[in-house]
Amino acid sequence: MDLAHILHMNGGVDEASYANNSSLQRTTISLAKPSRLRAITNLYCSLFPRSLAVADLGCSSGLNTLLVISEIINVVEKLCQELNHESPEYKVFLNDLPGNDFNNVFRSLETFKEKLCNEIGPCYFFGVPGSFYGRIFPYQSLHFIHASCSLHWLSKVPKGVDNNKGNIYLATTSPSNVFKAYYEQFHRDLSLFLKCRAQELVEGGCMVITFLVRECDNPSSYGWELLAMALNDMVMQGIIEEEKLNTFNIPIYFPSPSEIKVEVLTEESFDINGFQVSQVNRNDLDNCNAVDLFQMSETLAKCARAVIEPLLISHFGEGVTEEVFNRYKNILQGGIFKEKNEATNLTITLTKKP
Repeated sequence: MDLAHILHMNGGVDEASYANNSSLQRTTISLAKPSRLRAITNLYCSLFPRSLAVADLGCSSGLNTLLVISEIINVVEKLCQELNHESPEYKVFLNDLPGNDFNNVFRSLETFKEKLCNEIGPCYFFGVPGSFYGRIFPYQSLHFIHASCSLHWLSKVPKGVDNNKGNIYLATTSPSNVFKAYYEQFHRDLSLFLKCRAQELVEGGCMVITFLVRECDNPSSYGWELLAMALNDMVMQGIIEEEKLNTFNIPIYFPSPSEIKVEVLTEESFDINGFQVSQVNRNDLDNCNAVDLFQMSETLAKCARAVIEPLLISHFGEGVTEEVFNRYKNILQGGIFKEKNEATNLTITLTKKP
């Protein structure tokens, strides 16, 4: 599986699009706002750049894409007024994998620019397709990097997970070698990510990254086990080939906060300036009423579909996805409250060492 050319969120603006099913990610971005404001304030007041280069990694498309960029510009403009500085020019780099709906992003830029104050410095926008598990920017070309809800995606499916039969991710029934393979892939990916960003940031440059994390030692995911249940039901009924299911594993890893901290300290390119854990209750998602189990299950199924459908289509074919998510929604109705219905996030603020 060439993940870089397959993985992307559902594009467009229809009912199954990521743009219309990303309220969980938007809430996550909002919770990390204080960390971002502190970081960009400290960065600007330390470097006073005449040309401020900002990158958003895993930008996707929809309402969330330019939310952080708008915040950053507003903060810097306010600082310029307070300090009687001339506004810098802004270079904004929007990065995601090549399959991302960049056309939708580009179409939104004119509206975005119109909403900005006319007296800010000039803004230049660049689309940067490519995997952030490698170099994607020139040496020391960036001041500030943001990434939210993207680094749980691995660069590829870990090797050595062929015996994870009947599962699509880490599950309670997964063999121990599968857990080890996922962790080792996470370790390699995050270490490379940090090394590459250290080369691309100027000295004193800053990153604010929000991870989806787990709170316990066990990295298995109840939500993906329920989706696997739907797929297994379809295997039993002959709709999907068993071999197809047994060779499908999602390239995701939800690390613990301590695992992330260890990677940062081991790689040694960055100082940790902030380490904030927050939680999002899935019951609070848009159009998601905890009292209405049907509505809640439908909303969560749509959120999962917006994220994972392209991978399912690539592996199983387009004809099965409607059935998969209908079954998944029905399973959610019967089992959603068996686990804590919260998503845990870690926002970490990093500054490049001299």
